[in-house]
Parts: sequence; structure tokens; C-alpha cells
Amino acid sequence: MLPKRALMGPGPSDVYPEVLAAMARPTIGHLDPAFVDFMDELNELLRYAFQTQNTVTLPISAPGSAGMECAFVNLLEPGDKVVIASNGVFGGRMLENASRCGAIPVVVEFEWGTPIDPGKVEEVLKANPDAVALAFVHSETSTGVRSDAQTLCNLAHDYGCLNIVDAVTSLGGIKLLVDDWGVDAIYSGTQKCLSAPPGLSPVSFNDAAMEKLKARKTPPQSWFLDLNLLTSYWGPGAKRAYHHTAPINSLYALHEALLILKKEGLQNAWDRHSRNHQLLREGLEAMGLEFYVEEAYRLPQLNAVKVPDGVDEAAVRSFLLDEYNLEIGAGLGPLAGKIWRIGLMGASSTERHIELCLDGLKAALAKG
Repeated sequence: MLPKRALMGPGPSDVYPEVLAAMARPTIGHLDPAFVDFMDELNELLRYAFQTQNTVTLPISAPGSAGMECAFVNLLEPGDKVVIASNGVFGGRMLENASRCGAIPVVVEFEWGTPIDPGKVEEVLKANPDAVALAFVHSETSTGVRSDAQTLCNLAHDYGCLNIVDAVTSLGGIKLLVDDWGVDAIYSGTQKCLSAPPGLSPVSFNDAAMEKLKARKTPPQSWFLDLNLLTSYWGPGAKRAYHHTAPINSLYALHEALLILKKEGLQNAWDRHSRNHQLLREGLEAMGLEFYVEEAYRLPQLNAVKVPDGVDEAAVRSFLLDEYNLEIGAGLGPLAGKIWRIGLMGASSTERHIELCLDGLKAALAKG
């Protein structure tokens, strides 16, 4: 038997009981007329979460990394130039995706733990007038830092570019307005602030992004992630062409998680994450712990906390797991051993989780 954990790392988060129960519903065929109606409702709930009217809004049948790849393989052709603003692990993954598409990436590097500076990005866009897209991470999971997505999206349009936005840790946790901000292509994951199981990647593409896809000279390098084919299955409309066997029960789970989000209300969900972040911050600072990211740019749902000098960060995480059934995350790359990543996402963003985390950390640090 696997243990029951309180998940307060960088993902997955705790899954709502109603979402787990939804997964136990009877499996039906992925082309069943009843399932087609369900697909339409699921896509409409995703539009609410993203705050968009984009027709092409659907869940990719794979985790958030596949959502990233879907955006890149559909919107970039060999020889296309793309500006990538990178300030952490997932900006680096954007570079990998662009390179494998045969595109020409121009990377603007920023120090880990700092937001993307629109001024520096603009300098690069000016110097590369042939760039077709600007890609960036809204909420960098590896560092807990938020960048100004609205400004960056507008900047891309000012220089004739599409924008590609990573919102894996954003969706449902902080303000995200796809249509109002002029987002062209965006992807997320189910296992963060939506509190559904891992394994699906909600994506949304506007008309400008779809026009770029339709104007391609070559087909997307990925058959499975080709939006021309995926949209023939995901609709809209009653007729659906077979593409792949959709993960029916995982989609039930996502649907239930989105119903929970809609019932709470997006603004209320954003406020809850912010409020609980403040409670966690007060408790951590009372213990003498410090945050890695400046206050103005911190993610309320993903907190990067400095490991005190002389403390074995891995031993603390092991203690929390063994004694408190509590998971927090380690640092990645240059931040390995230097920070803990404490998630307050979705169902894990509660006062009970905060109390458990603070009690566990106090005990772990006192133990030495």
C-alpha cells in the first residue's frame, strides 16, 4: 500500500476527493455520443479557467511538457527564429523544443530567481526583426518567480511576433487573462493549481496562432501533437474524427476539478492562494527563514525558501516525509541544495497544510 502524503512540493498537489471519485466513474468509448457532449462541456470549462473564447482550447493527452511541445511543433518551422526569455529550468526546456523543431532560438538569459526584464527582451526583438515568436514562462516553477506576462505578450505583438506562454504553474493560482492580455498560445498542466492528477495538458491557441499553423510549408514534426488532427477530434461539432484513444477517466477528473474551480470562482481562488501565501510567509519568517525571490515577484502558489547555513536540506525533506507524511521540493540546477520549494497549490493551499508544514519544519530544524 502506498502512503497518503500531504503534497506541498512543486507538483503534483493534493487531489480533491471529488476528483478522485470522478475517476471511478464507468469508462465509456471516446467516440460515444455522450462523451462528445462531455468534451464540449470540458472545453468550455477550460475556456473559463484560461479566460478565453478561443475555439482551439482543449486538453492534450499527456503532461504539461507535451503542452509545451505542442505549442512549439505547431508554431515553429525549420528556419524560423524564436526569441526565448529564460530564467529557469523551463525556459531551458523551451530552448530544447525550439532546437528540435529546426528553429533558430535566440535566448535572453536572466538570473534564476529574478523575473524576465521586458526592456532586455525588447532590445533582442529589435535586433531580430525576423523573429516569428517570443516564448517565456509566466510562473517559473524551478524558482518561484512570476514575470509580467501581459507586458511581454504586448511586446511580442509590437514587434510582429506571436507569443508562446508557459502557464503550467499559473492556471488557477494567480491572475491569468488569456484574451485580455493578448496571449496567442498557452499551455498548462492539471497537477498544479487545478488539483487534478498529472497526465493532461490544457492548451489554448487563438486565431493568429492557428493562421500561422495553417500557413506552414511543412507539417508539424509530431503527428500526435499536430493541432490540425487534434482539432478534428476535439471539435467543435457533433462529428469527431478518430485521432487517439482519449484517457477517459483522467478527463472525468479534470472536468470535476474545473467544476470545483468554477464554483469557487477564479478571483476567489487567486485570493485564496495569495492569502495562504501570506500566512506561510509570516510563519516562515517567524522561524528566521528567508525567501529567495523578491516579494514583488513571488508566486503565492510556489514558495522558494532559502536553506539556512549548515542545514542538510535533503535530511529535512526526508524527515518531513518520514515523520509528517509531508512532501516539499528541492532546488534544481544552480539552486540545488540552496532552496526548498514549498507548494501551496489548489487543494494543498489550506491553513491545515500551512500548519503542518510549519510544525514539521520547526521539528526538523530543532532536530538539527
